[in-house]
Amino acid sequence: MRRAYAVMLLFFAPLLAFSIGGCHGTGNAPMTKAPSHAYPLRGVVVSVDQGDGKLTLKHEAVPGLMSAMTMEYRVVDPSALTELHPGDLISAQLLADHDATGPINMRIKDIDILAQARPDYKPTSTYHLPAKGDAVPDFKLLDQSDHTISLKEFRGKIVLMTFIYTRCPLSDYCPRMSHNFADIDKALQKDPKLYDETHLLSVSFDPAYDTPKVLRSYGEAYTGRYVKETFRHWQFAAPPVAELTKVEHYFDVGVTPGENGTLQHSLSTVIIGKDGKVVAFFPTNDWTPAEVMSQIQHAASVKS
Repeated sequence: MRRAYAVMLLFFAPLLAFSIGGCHGTGNAPMTKAPSHAYPLRGVVVSVDQGDGKLTLKHEAVPGLMSAMTMEYRVVDPSALTELHPGDLISAQLLADHDATGPINMRIKDIDILAQARPDYKPTSTYHLPAKGDAVPDFKLLDQSDHTISLKEFRGKIVLMTFIYTRCPLSDYCPRMSHNFADIDKALQKDPKLYDETHLLSVSFDPAYDTPKVLRSYGEAYTGRYVKETFRHWQFAAPPVAELTKVEHYFDVGVTPGENGTLQHSLSTVIIGKDGKVVAFFPTNDWTPAEVMSQIQHAASVKS
């Protein structure tokens, strides 16, 4: 399973691998939707530039691409750099597009620390990686109608939940999640029974800006029903500021401030079963509406 998450640490013994991965997209610049090639990469961290979101790595040869060398790379999720230190041995995925001149736009994602240079290092935050069967806490949210809702009230329904913020400028991030949800919402409408058994929830991690009024406008646009939207099946909500960190940590959403009011963030989409437990977790942007629909249909067919 592909794992990519912003600042999560699974902290075990120094020589055990633990994943910190990254935001599933481009960092400061849009990422091509379909990179030409992905190569396994392994090397030792030379330096970390959190300001520019770059990493200098002394790495082994990359078969089919380059010989062993020391080189600076852009990291897909700059927030992942907060967990790296010079001397750390890592593995990762090297993404490279290709044109007539050769490989271009090389960047790193899905970083795993294989050995720490500082084994006494302790993470400042612990992120939970949602796994099948995990009981989801009863988080409270403020929805687009200025009503407080709780996850517990959806027991008996299959909940599809994703995390977004309305100002997200990268088409492959929040807008892609919202377009996917719109496609799923329409697909579910074709099956009235399944439609009644499901609920969609888009949760903002930017409650200071994404007020109920903003979420309502955003939601109306994505459902396509505008002022006629009732939000009966697909709601847009945000946690209270005081609860935001707990929600982010449970659902493995890494968020760091970017430039001009933007937020650099990881992605998190989860299917919650009728019993309030995790059915499936998608930590990237490469899932499809068809894939999620299949999971929902299967969850609906399982007898409790």
